[in-house]
Amino acid sequence: MTRDGKRRRGLSYEDRVLWTHVTKAIKPLRAEGLSPADESAEDAHATPQEIAKPPAKHPPKFVKPVAHSRTAAAPLPPKPPAPSFEPLTRRMKQRVARGKHEIDARLDLHGFTQHEAHAALLRFLRSANARDARLVLVITGKGRGGEIGVLRRQVPQWLGLPEFRALVIGFEDAAITHGGEGALYVRVRRSRTD
Repeated sequence: MTRDGKRRRGLSYEDRVLWTHVTKAIKPLRAEGLSPADESAEDAHATPQEIAKPPAKHPPKFVKPVAHSRTAAAPLPPKPPAPSFEPLTRRMKQRVARGKHEIDARLDLHGFTQHEAHAALLRFLRSANARDARLVLVITGKGRGGEIGVLRRQVPQWLGLPEFRALVIGFEDAAITHGGEGALYVRVRRSRTD
């Protein structure tokens, strides 16, 4: 009986005959490392019909050789980790809010789709970097009806992506005079000219 209380069904006569026939036709695979003497000992236990039967010949599998090119590129070295963000100092943020530190450029993303905003932000930051701008203002908007706007959520995430990290030192919410939570101060990395 099985655990669930059902009676286990035994093999029928036909099933036993079939099982016996199948098990007689099976020859175990030769284990790796067996010597020919061990193989002949195995053959001693085989029936005369099994010994007389020649082993089935399988054509060898063709393995295509791998061509090595002399021009194969060497693997690229791993990229260095992106530098960590550095937020504005409290003093600098106060100076910007009071108008004592100039904002070099502004980008207003109101009315943009996410795709358009992403592309516009990347172009804007590349341009700011090329002009050696130090601080820019990115206006995302706060959202409607008390809900956080899509761009307000997405822009900080985009600034963390590799294509932006090369251009941005840090960012944080703007002062109320510049849009508060609906805008970001973004510190732009200096362009490296050799």
